[in-house]
Amino acid sequence: MENKKYLPLGTVVLLKGGKKRLMITGFCIVTKNENAGMFDYCGCLYPEGNVSSENVALFNHDQIEKIYSLGYSDEEEKKFKEKLDKLTKKNQ
Repeated sequence: MENKKYLPLGTVVLLKGGKKRLMITGFCIVTKNENAGMFDYCGCLYPEGNVSSENVALFNHDQIEKIYSLGYSDEEEKKFKEKLDKLTKKNQ
């Protein structure tokens, strides 16, 4: 996973085959169910927001069809992404 692949928090996207936009709210989510794995992102419906902890979308970068709006990015976010990149490379 390349550092450039991670979009900033708050980015609004549409997934391939999707009808409703999602807003990215987190990174590298690991599931603990029978389909265990790691997803690049978690998100919530846009513009509704996080209305329930049970309605979290898990998806990977390659599932994104369109980016509507990029979230906020600054130096702190860039440093975080560098650490995230190193961490994910170790776990591959």
